[in-house]
Amino acid sequence: MQKLGLTQSLNQKLSPQQIQFIKLLQIPTAELENRIEEELEVNPALEEGAEEREEADSTQEEEPVAEPEDDVNVEDYLRDDDFSGYKMHGDGNYVEEDRDLPIPMATTLNDQLISQLGFLGLDERQELIGRQLIGSIETDGYIRRELEAIINDLAFSQNIESDVEELEEILSKIQGFDPPGIAARNLQECLTLQLERKDEQSVDVKIAKDILDHCFNEFTKKHYQKIIKKLDLESEEQLKDAITTITKLNPKPGSVSTGLVKTQYRVPDFMIENDDGNLIVTLNSRNAPELRVSRSYSEMMESYSKSDKKDKKLKETVSFVKQKLDSAKWFIDAIKQRQQTLLNTMSAILDFQYNFFLEGDESKLRPMILKDIAAKINMDISTVSRVANSKSVQTEFGVYPLKYFFSEGISTESGEDVSSREVKHILKTFIEEEDKRKPLSDDKLEKSLKERGYKIARRTVAKYREQLGIPVARLRKEL
Repeated sequence: MQKLGLTQSLNQKLSPQQIQFIKLLQIPTAELENRIEEELEVNPALEEGAEEREEADSTQEEEPVAEPEDDVNVEDYLRDDDFSGYKMHGDGNYVEEDRDLPIPMATTLNDQLISQLGFLGLDERQELIGRQLIGSIETDGYIRRELEAIINDLAFSQNIESDVEELEEILSKIQGFDPPGIAARNLQECLTLQLERKDEQSVDVKIAKDILDHCFNEFTKKHYQKIIKKLDLESEEQLKDAITTITKLNPKPGSVSTGLVKTQYRVPDFMIENDDGNLIVTLNSRNAPELRVSRSYSEMMESYSKSDKKDKKLKETVSFVKQKLDSAKWFIDAIKQRQQTLLNTMSAILDFQYNFFLEGDESKLRPMILKDIAAKINMDISTVSRVANSKSVQTEFGVYPLKYFFSEGISTESGEDVSSREVKHILKTFIEEEDKRKPLSDDKLEKSLKERGYKIARRTVAKYREQLGIPVARLRKEL
């Protein structure tokens, strides 16, 4: 049974100005210029240049445009904007979103391989098989699909009956393409294909081939003494040189881009300078463009106030002019608020991580989450997330993304909270200084950290080691 009823609810909706501010806030410096150019093109009431005092006086009769509020509840907007924030421990349900530089245009690996296929002089049937094989190559450069399955694909999609022998023949030709190691079916074959292009008379290359052909399993497990015995090598030095030759090969040939790509650089949004121990944060000048409302459009509004307001065409013209003027003011206000929000956020981060910016020592980083900065600048966590997720700062120690400075806390024996990044730094140091003949296990790393006063579980050690991209002890073993 259906019933009709009245319910009362209170919802906060974002104004167009607030939405404009939010969109501008998350734009990196490198994209801001393009956004401003777009606005200049569509709005003739907006001009480049410093604001003039007379301009401000001439528009006093118009209603002031309300500036967006500093602290905005953006839940309604987020549902429409598909925004993902920067997740940190204790910050709620935000999900990290990588906002790296735009991907540059380049010739794809598939295009490069198809181009090389054209030089083999194959007949139409063979070329179709070659294209099917190239289409089966994954992004890392490997063919993992079984040849029998590719034969079935050819039968269904191209109406071509083939066999493994024919595919093997054409595949071997493709495996001679650049980049070396392409179209291999496993790591062993990939490395072998690359070695085949090296000097066969070299002793190191010969031993390296023997290792891959006869001792690949021992090689992956770093059982070096077994390899020496199995290949009857004269010394560990011979093995070491051969392994060096292998480790210089590329295990993922598909990741090498041979297309013409325009080099792109990260544009820092902030600069921090050290003036005799006094740290000063400044905004990249590209974040602070000089914009103003067009004088001619303001004068048009003035003339309207003195004219016959009953003229219908004049009313339509003035309505258009006022809309453009309001839009220009809103955009200028949003740009200014963006500048202020960026500076407030970066200043709070600088204050929080002052010792790091002073010395560049990772161990000086304090535990810091989005909520800490949001509380300092009295803004919503989502606003801080937008800034932290897409901006970077230039220091005398290098350029860092802002999200680098956010990390969870780890308790020490003294009860003090330290940054997990500090723990990772110490963990990395332990591993760099270990005896590579007897690498430290996660258990030993845990004990070493506890001796330093860090209360940390072995599983957390393993997690941090994996986040640092460091393999387990067995795979770190060296001669």
